[in-house]
Amino acid sequence: MAEKSAVSESVQKMANNGASELFGVYRGLSPKRVFHWAQKGGFAILDQGLISGSNFLISILLARWLVPEQYGAYALAFGVFVLLSLVYQSLVLEPMAVFGGSTYHDCLRGYLRSLLWIHATISFSIVVVFGASALVAWKSYHSSVMAGALAGVTVASPCVLLFWLARRTFYLQLSASRAALGAFVYSALSMGGLFLVYRNHLLSPFSAFGLVGLAALGTGSYNLLRLRAGLRPNTCASPAVQESWQKHWGYGRWALAGCVANWIPAYVYFPLLSSFVSMAASGQLRALMNFTLPLEQTKAAVSLLFLPYAANIQARKGPSSARPLSTRMTLVALGIGGAYWAVVLLFRQPIFHFLYSGKYSEVTQLLPAVAFGSMAWTMCFGPAMALRAMQSPASVFTAYSLATCMSLVIGVPITWKFGLAGAVWGVNLADVFSWVIVLVVLRRKITGQLDTSGRMTSWKGGSSPAMTTELPIE
Repeated sequence: MAEKSAVSESVQKMANNGASELFGVYRGLSPKRVFHWAQKGGFAILDQGLISGSNFLISILLARWLVPEQYGAYALAFGVFVLLSLVYQSLVLEPMAVFGGSTYHDCLRGYLRSLLWIHATISFSIVVVFGASALVAWKSYHSSVMAGALAGVTVASPCVLLFWLARRTFYLQLSASRAALGAFVYSALSMGGLFLVYRNHLLSPFSAFGLVGLAALGTGSYNLLRLRAGLRPNTCASPAVQESWQKHWGYGRWALAGCVANWIPAYVYFPLLSSFVSMAASGQLRALMNFTLPLEQTKAAVSLLFLPYAANIQARKGPSSARPLSTRMTLVALGIGGAYWAVVLLFRQPIFHFLYSGKYSEVTQLLPAVAFGSMAWTMCFGPAMALRAMQSPASVFTAYSLATCMSLVIGVPITWKFGLAGAVWGVNLADVFSWVIVLVVLRRKITGQLDTSGRMTSWKGGSSPAMTTELPIE
């Protein structure tokens, strides 16, 4: 027991010293260094803005140019692509940001080589599974539109994920400007290709995914060539593929589970609508949900700043800081979301007409319901961020899984009964349940950690060491 106490005190001392050194660095920043980091931050925002903006514009243009049945098939296939991207983000990209900046910082060239082998394995699995799905949709269900959309996902996904892998490597070198150059190339290729395909009357779900894949493949290859020339030689032994995968799986499995639980209520209603109503109804739902994308991208950008900030506050002030920290982050997110939806709802008729060229005007009245669900989901931002800062992705997974189950029990029947309106409110129920449950989970997590801290303090003061055997296990 004495050994445990010594270890605990040592870890606490290291954390306190690290925080003090970190803030000492911040206080000592010169104006030149502040400008240097502001410049890097500006390029990072430009990088994300180019990619997110071009993808959002592609979705809007497809809604204008494709017939509703085709856009519905695109929406279904896009939901599949989002799931694949969440898996890749959780198992490859997010762990890469952690281990590439720490464990493998001095052997990035070898580390990237092992990740490319992991990428190749994942890509082969995608091609086999979704290529077979496209074939089944074509042969068994005689749905050429859906088969083409799934075939497009099969072709595009490995290319897009390769582009993301190369792009993230630049951030391991803090080279946001080089990442932004790649984003510019991708945006130019994808938007130029889209207009070329449309002008030649070749636009379809398959060609839309295909041209995005070609743009990503070209940009990803260009980025890899620049990395090959720019990465410094290894100064330590390169990790084996198996070693890299074990570390990534150990880090990412709970994050992956939480992402999947979050994906289900957001995208399960597209295939439900196509079964209960029509493929066109799925396109209508996609047209409505497009309005949530700018807010979600903004929150994603803000989280890049908030997560390390929240983790640092947790390290310095302990679990008691989680509740006020969660409240402040939620208020910031609500302020952004409230301002955004106030403008969209006030001008929803002209915005709908401008974006969709007169299409989907029959579902404009459902936009306030979409805004309600979006704001409910925005209220999850602070509590979920606080739980991640407490290094508890399992708690986030628990909250979202419970919310998903509860929403589907109600959402599926009302979608069958009320069609598109039922699907919108099914998604909203998941958002509301997520907010309520994540608050409860955060409160219990804070209470548990405070109780644990109290028992450890009591033990150090001379109480029975047997009390430490009740430490909660994550």
